[in-house]
Amino acid sequence: MTGWIGNIEDATVGNTNFRTVLFTGSATQLTVMRLAPGEEIGVEMHDHIDQFIRVEEGSARVTFGPSKDEVAQAHELEDDWAVIIPGGTWHNVINTGAGDLKLYSLYSPPEHPDGTVHVTKADADAAEAAEHGH
Repeated sequence: MTGWIGNIEDATVGNTNFRTVLFTGSATQLTVMRLAPGEEIGVEMHDHIDQFIRVEEGSARVTFGPSKDEVAQAHELEDDWAVIIPGGTWHNVINTGAGDLKLYSLYSPPEHPDGTVHVTKADADAAEAAEHGH
């Protein structure tokens, strides 16, 4: 496929996996995610990757900090809100709602192997551990 064309809202809201990569290009990657109530992505930092996140359904708290253990900012997000996380920023996304959080994310450059599907957060954590030897 040359690119990705689709109804991003339908793709995001219809996603039942923790993470599904929809498209990987040379400079950008599109993923959709579902977090269960109380679930979080986990504190992470992408050294040279900028990330755009848009919430399609649900509510979340996004945190930013200069280190893994320090939160300097926290912001509440809900339907139709977006956030850009510059590379090198420690961050987390936490589902604060009573229902699933449905979001999509653009990574520039790509972060995950093309075709990645993590059905659960545990699957995502295991894949990351295998990739980084944790």
